[in-house]
Amino acid sequence: MPKILIVEDDPMNCLVFSRVLTKRGNFEVRCTEDVDDVLITAQQGAADIILMDIGLPNSSYAGKSVNGVQITQLLKANPTTAHLPVVLVTAFNMPGDRERYLKESGADGYIPKPVVDHEDFVAQVHHYMDNKKTPSTCGGEDGKKC
Repeated sequence: MPKILIVEDDPMNCLVFSRVLTKRGNFEVRCTEDVDDVLITAQQGAADIILMDIGLPNSSYAGKSVNGVQITQLLKANPTTAHLPVVLVTAFNMPGDRERYLKESGADGYIPKPVVDHEDFVAQVHHYMDNKKTPSTCGGEDGKKC
């Protein structure tokens, strides 16, 4: 069963996303907003995809407050986790936000909130998983430069 890690500060969003993805997508889902947990989970290969909120007011790393863009940058900068698909799932959806946040974070995709069409949400997650990079397709001779 594919594993999804949801990085989200809103318990209601965690609950809704988890139920939708578990029941309609047959995924194993876990939620957290703890940055160390996210990094360890990714490094251990315990997630097949990460759905990342941008606004994470309670998250910190190395003593500093961080948001989903910064966590995604950390994941994409690490050769061990760079291939892992990270999809921004965010309420930041004004004109230009999609392009800005994808470029700034290095994320693989973007899904705007609110998520109203649950079937489409599951289909998008499947799409990003099916098109995920592997270490051998990330480029470079050693396959570690995504």
